[in-house]
Amino acid sequence: MKHLLNEPLLHFLLLGAALFVTYNFVSQRDDDAAAEPGRIVVTRGAIENLAVTFARTWKRPAEEKELAGLIEDYVREEVYYREALAMGLDRDDTIVRRRLRQRLEFVTDDIAAIAEPTDAELTAYLNTHSEAFRVERRFTFSHVYFNPDRRGERLDGEVARALDELQRTAPDADLATVGDPFVLERTFHAVPGSAVAAQFGETFAAALTEVPAGKWHGPLESGYGVHLVFVGERAEGRLPALADVRDAVRREWDNARRREANAKFYEELRKRYTVTIEDPGPNADRTKLAEAE
Repeated sequence: MKHLLNEPLLHFLLLGAALFVTYNFVSQRDDDAAAEPGRIVVTRGAIENLAVTFARTWKRPAEEKELAGLIEDYVREEVYYREALAMGLDRDDTIVRRRLRQRLEFVTDDIAAIAEPTDAELTAYLNTHSEAFRVERRFTFSHVYFNPDRRGERLDGEVARALDELQRTAPDADLATVGDPFVLERTFHAVPGSAVAAQFGETFAAALTEVPAGKWHGPLESGYGVHLVFVGERAEGRLPALADVRDAVRREWDNARRREANAKFYEELRKRYTVTIEDPGPNADRTKLAEAE
């Protein structure tokens, strides 16, 4: 059954059926309005739908006066709808066109959502789109900052002496007494590589991946200046198991199916039309811009 639901042919059949029903409903409504333009029938089904919608929204049944108001608003909407169509207000309206396109795409979305993925399909999607779900490399590290502007020509020597002192006293060194004041923390725990790059720069983050763990190392350059670093732990990036990211994979799988269904459906619809695109001429854009100004 799951295999059948994943068949594109079934999707097209269901889309065709949904569009046929929708088209017939709209056509019937328009035909009734055309046959009897001055007659509006509020059916029992329409009244029940109004009552149910009210009850779901307000968590209680509509009172008689409230229901009468809902019916009157329904009639008002129908009157405006018919008059707007009669006046051609639906034509050449960008908002209306986009809304109609959106509603048609919703039909394909609903059909695509019928398919239920198997574990094998989700695993295949996870492996194919591994970069979207990969757990980043993370760093636990401490650092000491040295301000090049403040240290000047003394920078290299003072950094070297500080590194030697930290290596002898690690891990008991008092970092507050070494280096210069810094705007960020001195110690970071399990920070993703992208966050390190955002705070210290790509050069620092790349260098941090090569620093031996368990001892002080440096100097490393960042956008701020020079640092000595101690990497306590470095957790390598990995592709998680499906069980750990099932919801995220399912969500992206569903989105991919919707996009695929919309694309295929549009391709089939596009085949029904012959499109002619006229040449606007070399000066058309310039002329329109001048008129707009």
